[in-house]
Amino acid sequence: MTELPALIAAFTTMFIIMDPPGLAPVFIALTQGMTAAQRRIIAIRACVVSAALMLLFLFLGEAVLGFIGISMDAFRIAGGVLLFLTALDMLFQKRQARREENAAEGQAEHHDDPSVFPLALPLIVGPGAITTIILLAGQADHAADFAAIAGVLLAVLLITLLAFLAAPAIERALGKTGLNIVTRVLGMLLAALAVQFILDGLRGFGIGG
Repeated sequence: MTELPALIAAFTTMFIIMDPPGLAPVFIALTQGMTAAQRRIIAIRACVVSAALMLLFLFLGEAVLGFIGISMDAFRIAGGVLLFLTALDMLFQKRQARREENAAEGQAEHHDDPSVFPLALPLIVGPGAITTIILLAGQADHAADFAAIAGVLLAVLLITLLAFLAAPAIERALGKTGLNIVTRVLGMLLAALAVQFILDGLRGFGIGG
């Protein structure tokens, strides 16, 4: 996992799953009416909480799977299927609608501070992100591999934080049509990555070479 191609693949997967450009308008909706300083605090807090959750799943996720008797190859196949369904949602614009629905619920329940729910969980660290983190952890053999994956996760979170801070400008620059195009392109890439996870899992069981 310390090789550049593997790191690029891990970064691409996490970036597509978390989709910082797609989170920007949701962040705006959740922080509507707040000052720039309040928005900045909420953005930072959401990313800090997300970082803690991601590192928790990175270091303990595979141990939990082993405890309940699920092999990494079986999880790769199941994770690939889940990510493929997420890709379909992105391609058919269902994902953003669901995010906006979660945002509306979170705004109603936690009007003053949406940083933990729904921003950190489930918008930033959702089922797809958790699945991907555990899959990446399954490819790590040494402490350096885990450190490299943690670096990738924090890099994507930093981009997410920057997207939150620049949310109004991103929304104005891309517009609704631009965001739809970006989401669909990322959905296509995620579908291909999901198929690759499934193929890797099948190969682990000796199917398909």
